[in-house]
Amino acid sequence: MVAVLRALALTGGDWVIWALLACSVAAVAIIVERFFALRREDKAFRALRKAVMAGLGEDLPSLEKTVQRHPGAAARILKTALARSHNGPEGVEDLLIAASLAEKEVLERRLLVLGTLGSNAPFIGLFGTVLGVIRAFHDLSMTAGGPEVVMQGLSEALVATAVGLFVAIPCVISYNYFSKGVKDLLGGTESLGRYLMANVREGKIKH
Repeated sequence: MVAVLRALALTGGDWVIWALLACSVAAVAIIVERFFALRREDKAFRALRKAVMAGLGEDLPSLEKTVQRHPGAAARILKTALARSHNGPEGVEDLLIAASLAEKEVLERRLLVLGTLGSNAPFIGLFGTVLGVIRAFHDLSMTAGGPEVVMQGLSEALVATAVGLFVAIPCVISYNYFSKGVKDLLGGTESLGRYLMANVREGKIKH
């Protein structure tokens, strides 16, 4: 193990920087994909909520058709709940929760990557800096150069820490933003579903 660490140290931290840059490319791709995906889901939910609220005076089959015409996670959750509501509102709440949990996995797809990079990229960058420092002192011991050799090596090594922070900060911000977006979407869908079930229970929506 010591021999492996020594060999890594002598290579410096350049490979760590390139690895972090590759991770940043992957992170940007995930951020862009999740941004447009959640934006579509939010737009679909708003359209669905507007259509459902406008059709509250209809019977249950007509309301189901209204929900089926809309895409998105919210429509799939409500479709599952309305399919059971013919037998009464009992158990519909459990279906709402189960369907929401299933859709949550889809909506949070790849967010784990952003969370992992946001938490660990600074430490990976610090690891690269440590390797660079070790190499700088090794080069000093092998040459007759002065402190300039160490200073140059240290300045290059610190770049790894900077790159680690450069990768981590956008990942953390994006992870928190997308997580809140998923939470708001599912919360709004649950609220709409409970409102519909209350109307079914009170007989305002006929079977």
